[in-house]
Amino acid sequence: MRLEDFEYDLPERLIAQTPAEPRDSSRLMLVDKAKGEIFHYLFQDIVQFFNAGDVLVLNKTRVIPARLIGEKEGTGAKIEVLLLKRIDRDRWEVLVRPGKRLKPGQTVIFGGGLLHGELIEILDDGNRIIRFTYSGLFEEVLDSLGEMPLPPYITAKLNDKERYQTVYAKENGSAAAPTAGLHFTEELLHRIRDNGVEVLEVLLHVGLGTFRPVKTEEITEHQMHTEYFSIDSETAARISLAKKEGRRVIAVGTTVVRTLESAAGLCLDASRNVLSETEGWTDIFIYPGYQFKIVDALITNFHFPRSTLLMLVSAFAGRELILKAYQTAVREEYRFFSFGDAMFLV
Repeated sequence: MRLEDFEYDLPERLIAQTPAEPRDSSRLMLVDKAKGEIFHYLFQDIVQFFNAGDVLVLNKTRVIPARLIGEKEGTGAKIEVLLLKRIDRDRWEVLVRPGKRLKPGQTVIFGGGLLHGELIEILDDGNRIIRFTYSGLFEEVLDSLGEMPLPPYITAKLNDKERYQTVYAKENGSAAAPTAGLHFTEELLHRIRDNGVEVLEVLLHVGLGTFRPVKTEEITEHQMHTEYFSIDSETAARISLAKKEGRRVIAVGTTVVRTLESAAGLCLDASRNVLSETEGWTDIFIYPGYQFKIVDALITNFHFPRSTLLMLVSAFAGRELILKAYQTAVREEYRFFSFGDAMFLV
């Protein structure tokens, strides 16, 4: 398939700059895959579309303040470093802006000397490896110096860092939020559980590679970056039981889809939709033609034109229906992207 097959027109005014308050007051588009029908609700109405016995799967990752602003040692030139992936205790794969200003062996100073970062390697894809030196715990230093890595299309200032976290975020490690989960409140999750829905958690640390533009005209030539994921034994067993009994597995966000489908691909019993405890790195790229093994329904936000995320939802619901839904969303003036409205594909 061609990159141009995933294009749509989006007025800039529809890109959400601030999150909805309260979280579950955002709009919800319900898309019935089988019937090709589209309905409009508020997110807080989503409870009525769950069935007793459904399994709702959340991504428990937590965004770290991954954006660091420092000065190049010796010149004072401004350098921005964005943490992407932790390699070991003190080494990180990062983006450096502007990259040409920093060569291997050179150092960036952050916070007046609280943190030093030496560039030790430039990777083939343009990312860098930096080794950090500091006193105390890196996490504490990062909390004091780092900023939330909001997407560049969000220009409004975010006063509350927690608003870019899900209410169930637990494990630090993401460079971006799993934004489909931003719509949930604790009270809404209680209502969902009270309706007989089993709520489970998996982990995928979101990397910025997910959001990088596809530059190949033939989409199958695009290479995804790797992201760390894990599923514990109890969660795997509960999801496997649900599949065996014909109960729906509902993914909250494309990160959960990639986690579950990656795990299924690694399991010996994948042909029977059985999961087992697993962890590792995934570069799964889901586009039309992919056969889903685990996920039966999907809650997601509205994604960029020509993006791998738009390709994923097109694989799940069909490209023509997704583009119809997006055209409807533009006409009805839904809010798009990270702080935007939601879609429930059933």
